[in-house]
Amino acid sequence: MLDFKEPAIDDKQWVDECFKHLKSYSCEYTFGNVFVWSTAYSIMICRYKDFFICRCGKNNDYIYSVPIGTGDFKDAVGQIIEDAKSAGISASIYGVTDYYKKLIEEYFPNQFSFEFDDGYSEYIYSVEKMAELKGKKYHSKRNHITNFKKNNPDWSFEIIDKSNIGECIDFHSDWIKHHADDSDYSFEYEAVLKSFENYEKLGFAGGLIRANGKVTAYTMGERLSDSVFVTHFEKAPPDIHGAYAIINQEFTRNCLTDYEYVNREEDLGLEGLRKAKQSYNPEILLEKCVAVYNG
Repeated sequence: MLDFKEPAIDDKQWVDECFKHLKSYSCEYTFGNVFVWSTAYSIMICRYKDFFICRCGKNNDYIYSVPIGTGDFKDAVGQIIEDAKSAGISASIYGVTDYYKKLIEEYFPNQFSFEFDDGYSEYIYSVEKMAELKGKKYHSKRNHITNFKKNNPDWSFEIIDKSNIGECIDFHSDWIKHHADDSDYSFEYEAVLKSFENYEKLGFAGGLIRANGKVTAYTMGERLSDSVFVTHFEKAPPDIHGAYAIINQEFTRNCLTDYEYVNREEDLGLEGLRKAKQSYNPEILLEKCVAVYNG
């Protein structure tokens, strides 16, 4: 039986221990991601033996994470199937990369179907290339940054810490006012506030660009593994030319050089976001699917 609860900051230690056994680069399997989005997506978590299992949704309309940890994977998936059955639904498991798809097929042959949506593929980039932006592929990015520096000669980069978190929140508040009618941005703002309120406990890292004495852009995320960092949030005014490009490069070159890759998450099928993510030439496009039990 799976005993689900709301994620609390004190769960980070055991969840991180389970995530050490993660066999993918997926951004969905970091504690910070689970914790800060828990309200928006009605996320509950469970410690089943030495596995982490997540359940999203409410009113018996649930979707589950892949069990991440060590032990009997077949047993853990079987528990998900039974929990879904008790809710009167078929089990659906999200974030299934190729490694876990093969495991599910091995242990449950012909009992799951797999649904793919390219809007949920994750964009993973070379830290070295993102920091240097060398070559023809990044010519336009370098131009954007040059224009930003020309228009803002007093610009500077800062690490986010207690001294400037309040300014980042104020900046995001101003940003959200221009998207007040979009509930998705309201949910995001709640997640951003939760991130900043628990910034140090979550082990987040971030940076900001200051111009004319004010925060002009910021970004933050967390470690996924020794080789991969996940960027969860990045915000800049769309009317300030080059603001996104410069925060991206400066944060990468100042804070991420110990990593090989940076995961910048999905495009959610949004055309503008897809174009922006593709423009940075990802090293890996991590495909995921939803496994639906039909056994």
